[in-house]
Amino acid sequence: MSFVTESTARWIALVATLADLCVALPLWWLFDPQTSQMQFTEHVAWITSPPIYYSLGLDGISLPLVLMTVGIMPLCVLASWNAVTTRVQGFMAMVLVMETTMVGVFVALDFVLFYVFWEAMLIPMYLLIGVWGGANRLYAAIKFFLYTLAGSMLLLVAILVLYYYGGHTFDILALSQGTYPASLQTWIFLAFFAAFAVKVPMFPFHTWLPDAHVEAPTAGSVILASILLKMGAYGFLRFSLPMLPDASRMFTPVMVVLSIIAIIYGAYMALAQVDLKKLIAYSSVSHMGFVTLGLFVLNQQGIEGAVLQMVNHGITTGGLFLCVGIIYERTHSRLIADNVGLASPMPQYATLLVIFALSSLGLPGTNSFVGEFLVLVGTFSWSKIATAVASLGIILAATYLLWMVQRVVFGVPTPHHLPKLRDLNPRELATLVPLVLLIFWIGLYPNPLMSRMHQSVTNTIASMSREKVAPTAHPSAGVITPLLVDSEEPLEIQGGSR
Repeated sequence: MSFVTESTARWIALVATLADLCVALPLWWLFDPQTSQMQFTEHVAWITSPPIYYSLGLDGISLPLVLMTVGIMPLCVLASWNAVTTRVQGFMAMVLVMETTMVGVFVALDFVLFYVFWEAMLIPMYLLIGVWGGANRLYAAIKFFLYTLAGSMLLLVAILVLYYYGGHTFDILALSQGTYPASLQTWIFLAFFAAFAVKVPMFPFHTWLPDAHVEAPTAGSVILASILLKMGAYGFLRFSLPMLPDASRMFTPVMVVLSIIAIIYGAYMALAQVDLKKLIAYSSVSHMGFVTLGLFVLNQQGIEGAVLQMVNHGITTGGLFLCVGIIYERTHSRLIADNVGLASPMPQYATLLVIFALSSLGLPGTNSFVGEFLVLVGTFSWSKIATAVASLGIILAATYLLWMVQRVVFGVPTPHHLPKLRDLNPRELATLVPLVLLIFWIGLYPNPLMSRMHQSVTNTIASMSREKVAPTAHPSAGVITPLLVDSEEPLEIQGGSR
């Protein structure tokens, strides 16, 4: 017998996620945008040998992602209030565990701690899909788990290599200041790529995503789209660019090509979908292509646009998946053909769905326009041809989203579904309206968000070009001291473990 009733479990999850949001929100005002240094840091010894620390901190790159995470999670709880009717206690527990691991990824400053959070999120996400998902949930859950686990194994190898070449430290900031032989950078970059590209997901490692989205419950789809996909892009920005600048430049043409393929391919696949969830899933592949494109043009506008687009995609695509979940509760179908003509019986729902769709296609005045514009500006300075081809993704996005809106909003309602098509209740409005407000706030006044990330992005770009030092563990005092090295020669490890 459970000691917590289903109703109590729902309220505990809602109160806990709202409490996290209340604790995190003041960071927005307390954050100093004039520095690129880590802020709100914690540093406690965890394991003595090898030296592993419970080390946390925020900068202008991780701050918006953390705030987006803690802001999305209460909405996931509200969206699941009536949708999840079996094993409610377990579902809400998994949602809370997911929040812990996702925030941990964005704030970890020790590589082992980062890896623990990175891997720990697989278990609750696997259970959310495999236990509370659709008819093919086990296939989708196992596919998600195996794809992401395979890449993560190579990530662990890369972390261990950096530990030995970087002076016997797992400190992410110290390793980011080091320099490594070009040949070593290449292999580490490929190992990072295996983990991060699957998580984004980049073409051609995207095939787990549509299955996972379709079979996951609404909250699972929102978590996947809004937060989990950003972790791969965050990994590229936090680790690949500053730690492996030579390899990042060498692989830039490949990354740009893969990103553009994802933009066009994802959009074309979305055009062919009859399932609303699959349409949005493939649109995610396309929109995340803009994120990786902005990251690897390696300039200020591109990277700032990519970070902004990570937040924008989380808001907009999360809203679209919430809309699909709301209509699925009424018609028990995700097919476009079964959900048509909603403007008359559900005017509030239809209005919000149109707003999310217009934001997703990058309408000026909405959040996505700002992010995609900056990415294309950054890409233009790298290659005009790449910019022209990537711009086709915006045209295709308008095509599949407006076509979807035309059918879902302005068609003729299915007669046997008409009695079920009641408009939004207060709980559903509370789930969607905050995202709509963020769409227009960022779209009309993005400067507060841009100013907070500017110094951190500038520091990341500078770290790719300045002369670096290799951190090495001091043999007696246990502190990190710099050792100048030549980037083409193997590093000499001094000292040993602390």
